Amino acid sequence: MSNDQIFRLTTKDYTILEVMLDRRLGRDDPLVPILQRKLSAAIVTFREDIPANVVTLSSRVTYRVNDAPAETRIVTHDEMRGLVGSVLSITNPRGLALLGLAEGERMTFARADGSEETISAENVVYQPEASLLEKAKLGQVAEGGQATLQPAPGTVHGSGNILLRAAKTMFMTDSSGFDDPGPSAA
Repeated sequence: MSNDQIFRLTTKDYTILEVMLDRRLGRDDPLVPILQRKLSAAIVTFREDIPANVVTLSSRVTYRVNDAPAETRIVTHDEMRGLVGSVLSITNPRGLALLGLAEGERMTFARADGSEETISAENVVYQPEASLLEKAKLGQVAEGGQATLQPAPGTVHGSGNILLRAAKTMFMTDSSGFDDPGPSAA
């Protein structure tokens, strides 16, 4: 295990990890050493300053555990109903280990049974912070020679809403793009 490893976290992600650690201290919880390591080696940035290749909450990431085949999941704060097999919560050691890693970086951690596991971030397929920044750039309007930022149409603030919107897009449209609104309330 490398002692000089750093983890890049948004202010929000760092705060969530602090709360998680506070709630687990004094218990025999396998997440405590990972949380302590993440927090002690964190570089904390505002969400608009986080590099697009870093795993943040609600990022879709392709990762590899040891030498197993690569998998792709959405890193979430909690388990989410309806997205079974699509998410990896940070309440799981693997999800927690991925948070703050940049593409190509890896972290080795002790599992509950004492064995070690190495997880590597292969590709950040989607990062909400990068997506919001890109939408904001597309929504720029020049007025009087100065560019001003305006939210892009359809921009929803809050990572939970972004994840929900992504899930709706992923699971509620058919191959033609038709979005079935479901039964009417009438």
